[in-house]
Amino acid sequence: MLKKKVASVLPAPILSAYHFVLAFLAAFFCRFPSRHIVVVGVTGTKGKSSTIEYLNAIFETAGWKTALSSSIRFKIDTDSEPNTKRMTIPGRFFVQNFIADAVRAGCGIVFIELTSEGARQFRHRFLALDALLFINLAPEHIESHGSLQAYADAKFEIGRQLTRSSKRPRYMVANADDTQSGRYLSLPIEYPIPFSLLGATPYEAREHDGFFTLGETRISVALPGTFSLINALAAATFARAFGIREHTIARGIASLKRIPGRAEEIDEGQSFTAVVDYAHTPDSLRAIYEAYPERRKICVLGSTGGGRDMWKRPVMGSVAETYCDTIILTNEDPYDEDPRGIIDTLARGIEKKTPEIIMDRRSAIARALSLARSGDCVIVTGKGTDPTIQGARGSAMPWSDAQVVREELRKMHS
Repeated sequence: MLKKKVASVLPAPILSAYHFVLAFLAAFFCRFPSRHIVVVGVTGTKGKSSTIEYLNAIFETAGWKTALSSSIRFKIDTDSEPNTKRMTIPGRFFVQNFIADAVRAGCGIVFIELTSEGARQFRHRFLALDALLFINLAPEHIESHGSLQAYADAKFEIGRQLTRSSKRPRYMVANADDTQSGRYLSLPIEYPIPFSLLGATPYEAREHDGFFTLGETRISVALPGTFSLINALAAATFARAFGIREHTIARGIASLKRIPGRAEEIDEGQSFTAVVDYAHTPDSLRAIYEAYPERRKICVLGSTGGGRDMWKRPVMGSVAETYCDTIILTNEDPYDEDPRGIIDTLARGIEKKTPEIIMDRRSAIARALSLARSGDCVIVTGKGTDPTIQGARGSAMPWSDAQVVREELRKMHS
């Protein structure tokens, strides 16, 4: 809290210098570990953590000893622990120490999730990148950055870090279906590589799985929705450019059956589908709903992050109204904002349906599950793998959407 107060009164140039010096000191004291391992960054508004999981699965299948740092977990070789810090990149000293530990463990490659908020604090600096994957850009963190363009520019700064790298060759893999991809593909590096789902035909996204085509090879994806295909294709595109054979890529992607908190289906023998997903923007909410087009959908949602991105609340309500048959609005992470006020703003986007408002999140989930009939789909969004519900004055209640869904399903069968 004190750090935030100090940061709020410091002039921008002084604050930037402070972050830059900390980034340098972190790398210096850890002896610039990113120079001694292949470093692959992944950025985008959504899909970063899932893309990293696909990358990890491919490279492990190819025989590499891997490390990864993401919103979901931290992994070095066979040791993995959940990311309970509620920060994608916990800090400059953390990430440099993490890479140093990966080097000491004999890992040959590390995958790191990089964000615009992290870039503003120079957490990407002094990372000797070999490659960067750009997945997409959609409105988020608008109030924090000041505008959509400022958000896009902050994220593009991560691309500039790739150009600063002394590594050779460097790879820039970008989603050509996104309007921002041209900026990234124009960077002066050795291998600018576009990818497009339209270029991976035939492809098909289904409710539980899908596939796309890479060269002459059909790549099976064991997770639902078009977004899963895009994330897997991004990972496959880089892996192929890096020299991994297509049949190995196919085996690696097919081996990934579950990503915690990302279109994660919870199965306790019930006759309907129950899904937990991190979706917390209008675009990601739309994507998870579209993954189950033929199902009657019962949707539980809130609006992540009190005090931020207020613009998206009624928009998310509107998205839920378009796709969901039953809408249940509930508490998520109000921080110091009035929880009911957040939900009321969300409800303003719902004009033709009447949402249920159940502020207790467990009760909301239990209600949704009780309404489900055979063949329905209950979709709980917003938290993903977040380990707490953040309340007023820094309070935090331990939480797991997946565990609560599992527990409530078991109660139904007991």
